[in-house]
Amino acid sequence: MRGKKFGDLALDGGIYLILIALGLITLLPFANVLSKSVSVEWAIVSGKVGIFPVGFQLDTMQFVITSEQFLRSLFNSVLIVVIGTVASLLITALTAYPLSKRELPGMGIVIVLFIFTMMFNGGIVPNYLLIRQLGLIDDLGALIWPALISVFNLLIIKSYFESLPPSLEESAKIEGARNYTILFRIILPLSGPVLATIGLFYAVYYWNDYFNPMLYINSMSLKPLQLYLQDIVINADTSSALNGSTDNLMNVPPEGVRSATVIASTIPIVLVYPFLQKYFNKGVLIGSVKG
Repeated sequence: MRGKKFGDLALDGGIYLILIALGLITLLPFANVLSKSVSVEWAIVSGKVGIFPVGFQLDTMQFVITSEQFLRSLFNSVLIVVIGTVASLLITALTAYPLSKRELPGMGIVIVLFIFTMMFNGGIVPNYLLIRQLGLIDDLGALIWPALISVFNLLIIKSYFESLPPSLEESAKIEGARNYTILFRIILPLSGPVLATIGLFYAVYYWNDYFNPMLYINSMSLKPLQLYLQDIVINADTSSALNGSTDNLMNVPPEGVRSATVIASTIPIVLVYPFLQKYFNKGVLIGSVKG
């Protein structure tokens, strides 16, 4: 018995060590970028910065977060994330609720059509032509409205709604409640975990999206943070990526600016995640298991 317990402990310890090692390995690139963002100029230029900073300074980070274009792009990204996440959650929930009623005629066909759109789409060129015909080129709406519903997220919420006891709705209908009353006063308040999880999915998507802005956004004033970050990372001339802002640029190395911009771009979503983490696993597991 003792040998068995020791073997279990050794196995658990080995698994934990492997997971910790893998976690540390995935953090190495982030640690290198973070170190470059706060290291002194000569160390960055000479390539002596590894996973630990050489020297310490905050001038680069201050230069980045006080840049007019950075603040404008940050505002655009926050606006897209807030409006997009709220609208996507609302539309997805409103769509998932009737789809969760299998007794309605034709629901099977409708679900198949939704799944078909998840597996096949028109492609980049047809989507661009559609956005142009709608007059959304160089408009933040082009980054929100086409992505309002993710079929994957829709199926998770639908499955969660199906797992709720039918007696809840039956009791409410006996009391005279209508469908929208049942949805907003009974179903959605009980769906906090899955809504928080799907909300995080949507928020991360809107925050990280740079390909669609690259296609549809031309004006510097409308660029979201990820597109601005792409300009910083790709352009060797950092001053042009910063829209001509060269104040205090002499003592700020371009590589340090790139690293500081990456770190500053990840901070907002990292700060939000811990508040939703407790709902994450619970929401996905409950939404994926019937009963």
